[in-house]
Amino acid sequence: MRGNLRFVVAILMAAFAFVTYYCKRSVNEVTGEVQHVNMTADQEIALGLQAAPQMAQQYGGLHPDKQAAARVEEIGQQIVRSTKASQSPYKFQFHLLADENTINAFALPGGQVFITAGLLKNLSSEGQVAGVLAHEIGHVVGRHSAEQIAKSQLTQGLTGAAAIGMYDPDRPGTMAASAAAAMVGKLLTLRFGREDELEADRLAVDYTPQAGYDPRSMIKVMQILEQKGGSGGQPEFLSTHPNPGNRIGELEQEINAEFPQGVPGNLKQ
Repeated sequence: MRGNLRFVVAILMAAFAFVTYYCKRSVNEVTGEVQHVNMTADQEIALGLQAAPQMAQQYGGLHPDKQAAARVEEIGQQIVRSTKASQSPYKFQFHLLADENTINAFALPGGQVFITAGLLKNLSSEGQVAGVLAHEIGHVVGRHSAEQIAKSQLTQGLTGAAAIGMYDPDRPGTMAASAAAAMVGKLLTLRFGREDELEADRLAVDYTPQAGYDPRSMIKVMQILEQKGGSGGQPEFLSTHPNPGNRIGELEQEINAEFPQGVPGNLKQ
């Protein structure tokens, strides 16, 4: 009897998680994509602003070089002004982090974009900086964080339901099955994250030339990251991003499709 009750509770939990996720649908104003998100743009902005100081502190705070920080902000805002990102409700701000050793860039929901000094010093041109920032802008306008939060809540609900349904106090070994269900949830989240990265790359190819930058600079960024990944210490950027070698091929296809006659020579590299 007790086991039947657990299964009923598990089924109800799983059903609630599915319904909550799939009923939350909206059309992205910038990309036109139908997405499952459970927060408004204002909530994304508020969440990003709330998390920004803590995230910056993890990388040693903001960089003291005000001139370099201002240039990062200027490049980022140029991309926003020149693209559909300006039509989004997000309030973009671009921050240079003090960490000289960590190679990373990331965006919080709502428009808070960060790049570490460790990554910046490895980039050799303004176009490469623009490519990284355009990629992160792509995450924001793609509402990838909001999607990830919704997906995380879905997988947490399903794995919680699986744990209740599979647990048997008389057979402790069933907990291994619950752990396996939790691992599946993590793998699903990782796969979604990789798809988001590739979409952000596609948006970067679209946005950089509109702002006057050569989209091929993104390929050079991937090559730099690939070299750093092969030199012993993997950049933090690669821990959440797909393999740069695979992304280079995707970028080349996108650029060739965007410029079948060749990339214009007047774009800044």
